[in-house]
Amino acid sequence: MTNTQLATASLNDIVFDGRNRVYGAYELRALYQRHMSRALVIATAMCALLLAFPLIAQLLKDKTPVVAKKGFINLVDVTMAPTVAPPVITPPPPAAVKPPTVPPPPPTMRNVVPVVVDDKAAPRESEVPNQDELKGKQSGLRDTKGDPGAGPDDGLVDLKPTEAEGGGGGTGEVVPSKPYTFVEQMPALPGGGGQLAIVAAIQRAVKYPSLALRNGVEGKIYVSFTVNAKGDVIDAKIVKGLGSGLDEETLRAINTLPKFIPGKQTGREVSVSFTVPVPYHIQ
Repeated sequence: MTNTQLATASLNDIVFDGRNRVYGAYELRALYQRHMSRALVIATAMCALLLAFPLIAQLLKDKTPVVAKKGFINLVDVTMAPTVAPPVITPPPPAAVKPPTVPPPPPTMRNVVPVVVDDKAAPRESEVPNQDELKGKQSGLRDTKGDPGAGPDDGLVDLKPTEAEGGGGGTGEVVPSKPYTFVEQMPALPGGGGQLAIVAAIQRAVKYPSLALRNGVEGKIYVSFTVNAKGDVIDAKIVKGLGSGLDEETLRAINTLPKFIPGKQTGREVSVSFTVPVPYHIQ
């Protein structure tokens, strides 16, 4: 192309200068812009139609009259019947509790306090009753007739001791005391040292299993046990173990610990439960 042709030529003319324009590539590039514009217009129209379709459908639905189908009930016209509250059933009055029968009291005679006065000035009421008048009667604040057949111990309930007190009645159940987790004076080994000394004593008593050595097992075993009021170790069990024989060896080592100094709460020896981590490392 000459300079004059280049000034007026399009990009396609410049690209296809001196090349074959018959096989279709030139025509496709020439119509590309027109096809893109047409596709953009069609896509925009379709998107607008999709967005407007729900609004148009809603408007048409609001204007469409509702026609009741044959065989169906129009729920709009049905009037709901008022709900009827269930009848309230009054429970029968509780049966009257009869008061406990009280045996009649025995007859009593007023207890006279002797006062030293002149015989002529002493009133008749102050005379002390003789022994015959006191037979079958009790001393009281005033004279009462009562029941001559009633004994002095009538109306008293014989309270028998329970089984817990050594008798044959009552429940006699003894609630077992649970071990404490923290007390005023915690249990300790004879040499003291607290929890660190307990863990060190367990580690010294452990013989590292050969299986754990071959597998290179290391870590911490969490074990729980209880020191009872006598200082003995009981109820040892693994909370979180490592396996390879270390769990069993740890329990064996705990059972070989020496007798503890028992824990105390309010001056009384009690059982205390421990949960300690025992670390293991191969050196």
